Amino acid sequence: MSHYMRRLCSLVLAILVCVSTESRGAEFGEAEPASAKNLKQLSFEELLEQEVSLVTRTPERLSRSPSAVQVITGDDIRRSGATSIPEALRLASNLHVSQVDTRNWSINARGFNNPLANKLLVMIDGRSVYTPLFAGVFWDVQNALLADVDRIEVVSGPGATLWGANAVNGVVNIVTRGARDTQGMLVEGGGGSLLQDYGAVRYGGHVGSNFFYRVYGFRFDRNPTVFPNGRDATDAWEMTQGGFRADWLPSEANTITIQGDFYSGENEGEPGVRSAIDGQNLLGRWTHALYEESDFTLQFYVDRTWRNVMPRNNEELRTYDIDFQHRLPLGSRNNVTWGLGYRLMQDDVKNSASLAFFPARRDLHLFSGFLQDEVVLVPDRLKLTVGSKVEHNDYTGFEFEPSGRLAWLLDERHTLWSAVSRAVRAPSRIDTDVLFPTAGLAGTSDFKAEELLAFELGYRVTPHRNVSLSLATFYHMYENIRSIEPAPGGFEIQNKNEAESWGVELSGTIQATDWWRMRGGYTYFDRDVRQVRGGMDINDGTSEGNDPRNQAVVQSMFNLPGRVELDFTFRYVDALPSPHVPAYFTVDTRVAWHPTENLELSVVGQNLWDDQHPEFGAAGTRQEIPRSIFGKVTWRF
Repeated sequence: MSHYMRRLCSLVLAILVCVSTESRGAEFGEAEPASAKNLKQLSFEELLEQEVSLVTRTPERLSRSPSAVQVITGDDIRRSGATSIPEALRLASNLHVSQVDTRNWSINARGFNNPLANKLLVMIDGRSVYTPLFAGVFWDVQNALLADVDRIEVVSGPGATLWGANAVNGVVNIVTRGARDTQGMLVEGGGGSLLQDYGAVRYGGHVGSNFFYRVYGFRFDRNPTVFPNGRDATDAWEMTQGGFRADWLPSEANTITIQGDFYSGENEGEPGVRSAIDGQNLLGRWTHALYEESDFTLQFYVDRTWRNVMPRNNEELRTYDIDFQHRLPLGSRNNVTWGLGYRLMQDDVKNSASLAFFPARRDLHLFSGFLQDEVVLVPDRLKLTVGSKVEHNDYTGFEFEPSGRLAWLLDERHTLWSAVSRAVRAPSRIDTDVLFPTAGLAGTSDFKAEELLAFELGYRVTPHRNVSLSLATFYHMYENIRSIEPAPGGFEIQNKNEAESWGVELSGTIQATDWWRMRGGYTYFDRDVRQVRGGMDINDGTSEGNDPRNQAVVQSMFNLPGRVELDFTFRYVDALPSPHVPAYFTVDTRVAWHPTENLELSVVGQNLWDDQHPEFGAAGTRQEIPRSIFGKVTWRF
């Protein structure tokens, strides 16, 4: 550990030396717009009128969005005491988030949740973090300096018309602040019981009046979770990450962004198994305004990830992605958005006796295009959004993913919306190429895309100027769901399950007083998975997800006298059916004091209701999440 701490200290020292030699021109605002003071000055109306871009690929008011979308602001994250992106995602009541161990998470929307969850698309600043290995996310390498996160947009329900395959049950986009909004120095440090130690530094500067940049680095060590008998599990985790962002505004019509990250870490597994991970990414984006309400964006990124699970196997994935989007009005009633994209994923796996992929290397090509039209049927009252994405993948060829969304603005306080959508989950390497010799299980080359037809109906209302509520209902029909079928000599992965699911999602925000705000929500979910004629799934559909029927989250934030903040996050998660995991209730608490405007001292307690509890996995092998406490110091200057 000392070796890595010396590396972090060297990084901090190097940045401090750079700071000491740079002019800090006060005319460009050394104060940080996202500071606690400025966030407290946001009115409730401003919070309600946040803009989201996930639903239509163009900014629109949250209150008028025709989708089940929730927004977690950077201030919500700070006041929750979250120390990672998965912990921050717990604040979205329309996501099911389960911690498997200290570094692994099971996260999905609207069911089918497991550690290989494959129906949720996740992006960081527009960069997809999808892995073609199992069509999901490796959450242990999706980290960010949370102080730089502007918001997290969470859409439950299909988003494939705009974002493509795997945006089946939901889409998450983590949006970081622009470099102009993170000027000056930020230093953080702390530690405790589960989060053993943490340190971060970020510096933002500028050159002239139109070029802004920031650099950052952080390091953490996490202690292991525990087994049911209280003994420590062998899953300690350490990670070092750094990166940069530069925003150049050469003219009023142009914005150019270049950003990148690198990381390296290690984590323990079961006895005799240890994993090493590292990766790098680089993203560039050019946005050009053509005229009022018309612009185009050209984005590219490269992303390399490497994972070595010793002594089993390792994988290296290199992704190259380019995307073009153009928005233009047609007449007074149509707003058209269209785009084209191409992605190359080079996946290279080193096989072992217990797990193999054939072929060991695949070059996967994904071509895509989409067209969407927002049609104003009745000005300021009724809007229809229709469109479709067309993709071509190497497994199933062309896939079409259309949708139609209708938003009826009854008045300024009431919005009624409905949607019909089709989405697909494209095959992954674990469906087609995998071989588990010891289990006699193999993928099949003719694995089909899983299909969803979704019906949604929602309502947003602001019954009082300090209260906002959102209700979404849904009914989903799935075909070609994955199954494990008997085959000569063992078992094969096939598509002989189908499913239906339905549920209700309620969320809201209340500004009870000028010093007390609450947000949260409740979700009810149910489903039925069954075999199609001729199907003999050995798991009877249970392996495709383990989901709670009821869950709720409430976040309560108090601004007390003496520059003190007192925050609580309450969570209830119903029992998981198969394998059975007991229901649990827990509380996170944060107390923070600001002795000066730029200094914050905080103490956070997590999972305080009981000593430890399980959240996922079979009783004989699962690990449990213990009660924990940590302290943190944040200094901005």
